[in-house]
Amino acid sequence: MDNHKVKDILNNLKKVIIGKDEVLELVLISLLAKGHLLIEDVPGVGKTTLVKALARSLDLSYKRVQFTPDLMPSDILGVSIYDKESGTFNFKKGPIFNQILLADEINRTSPKTQSALLQAMEEGEVSTEDKHFVLDRPFMVLATQNPLEYQGTFPLPEAQLDRFLMKISIGYPNKSYEIEILKKHSQIKDLSQITPVASAEDIIIMQELVDSIKVHEDIIDYVVSIANTTRIYEDLRLGASPRASIDLLKAAKAMAFVKGRAYVIPDDVKTMTLPVLGHRLIMSSEARIGRKTIEDILKGILNRVYVPVIVNE
Repeated sequence: MDNHKVKDILNNLKKVIIGKDEVLELVLISLLAKGHLLIEDVPGVGKTTLVKALARSLDLSYKRVQFTPDLMPSDILGVSIYDKESGTFNFKKGPIFNQILLADEINRTSPKTQSALLQAMEEGEVSTEDKHFVLDRPFMVLATQNPLEYQGTFPLPEAQLDRFLMKISIGYPNKSYEIEILKKHSQIKDLSQITPVASAEDIIIMQELVDSIKVHEDIIDYVVSIANTTRIYEDLRLGASPRASIDLLKAAKAMAFVKGRAYVIPDDVKTMTLPVLGHRLIMSSEARIGRKTIEDILKGILNRVYVPVIVNE
């Protein structure tokens, strides 16, 4: 499968995010699967730079919103302004009407404002008092949150977390890559070096190609078996929803496309299991006391579920 555009986009992102090739792939997989991405990481690892570089690489409209406790839903969706001359209200569109929206520190605003994103994330649409808007495609929300600061925050409820296709962390670079970052710091910060290598139309075409990726019946059974196991697993209080199963399959198809294949293999599903399911599961009290992690639990689930053998002609 010809996916040279994928390589062009990834090479562009590697100019500013050094040594995190796997993370960059996950970002692109989320976009190609028509999903949204939650990035949970400490400050200063390049979250905002990554999102800006993605928008510039794809020549898409971009807006960053700093989420604060006093942010209102209208600050995201838009507001109706009364026009004295015409005697009517005109709707002024908010930042949600961009193809890539960076919701910075999303857990610092109230649940009411967080929920303003739900319809847009799920349906790609925005409804106001008297109007209905369909957002331009492709549309993607990338949200960030700091895993260490909880004072004055509003943790995302399960219903909101379930709208994110994946949750990932960029993480600290290793020593050799950090040395390279320091040497190229001024060059990395200069995003003018990032020029578009794909258009909105290219992304839409690639998303449609991802939809057409072949999936064997045994792969679908494998995905459902993983999800079912999370619902009865002794270390979990909340398992994966049917939406999570759908997202896991979508992510596996997008990964197959990124890897240049026209079909899904079990390893695609395995690789996507942690980033797609990890943030949707709730551990039992016993698992927390035992200091287990979601990663440990999912590894145990993958070891328990039968892996199909797929033969593609």
